[in-house]
This record gives sequence, C-alpha cells and structure tokens, in this order.
Amino acid sequence: MSTKMMSEIKAGLEGPVGSIISAQTVECDCCGLIEECTPSYIQTVREMHGGKWVCGLCAEAVKDEVLRCEKMLISPEEAMDRHLSFCNKVRASGPPKDSTVRLIRAMSRVMRRSFESPKLTTIREGGWDPEYDPA
Repeated sequence: MSTKMMSEIKAGLEGPVGSIISAQTVECDCCGLIEECTPSYIQTVREMHGGKWVCGLCAEAVKDEVLRCEKMLISPEEAMDRHLSFCNKVRASGPPKDSTVRLIRAMSRVMRRSFESPKLTTIREGGWDPEYDPA
C-alpha cells in the first residue's frame, strides 16, 4: 500500500481530539473472513448476532435464511446455526479442484434463484443460458 494511502487511512481514523482510533483484526465465526474494524463496531455486530462476529456477507446469508423459511418461522438463532453448519461443511471439504469454475457455477445458481420462476423460463427461451460454458 502506498505511503499516501496509508496516511489517508490514518487521517481518517483520527478521533475528534486528534487521537487515533484503534482498529482490531477480527475473523468471521462462519466463513473465516478477516477484517479490520473498530472495537465499537465489533461489539455492535456481536450484540446483534448473539456474541458471534459475523461478516456482512454471512449476515446477509442469515437474513436470507430467515426470509426463505418464513413459512416455517425459524428464529434468527436457528438461521445462524444453519449457516454455521453450512460454512463448516464447506471448510471441511477442502479447497475446490478448480475454484474459478466452481465460483462461476455457484454465482450462476445464485442468479437463477434470484429470478422468479416465470422469468427463468423466458430467459432460457430468449437465449441467455446459465449452463452455457464457453470453455
């Protein structure tokens, strides 16, 4: 990182009296992503998630799990447990053989799920095919 960027970051972390606000490194309890955050932000996130540090992506996954299971009415704690279980299974399986292809396929599945089913049929008929693999 350039010296200019470091000084801009340091200037951005200065408090109202000119003191520097400390940033701590924290690891997501679900996926293992490491972030640098202020202690107050870390505390806020942990309070929102039952004492667990959860990155933004995992927090969105937990919210999505609650919304997807609205008919079964699961609690946020149960959604968190489901997401933790999923992340543990993924980490235990080891790295994928071809991570780029796997990422592309996973994103294709996410995109397909985000479309409403009538739109998906129209898209397939219209020419865009998420299964298309140019390689």
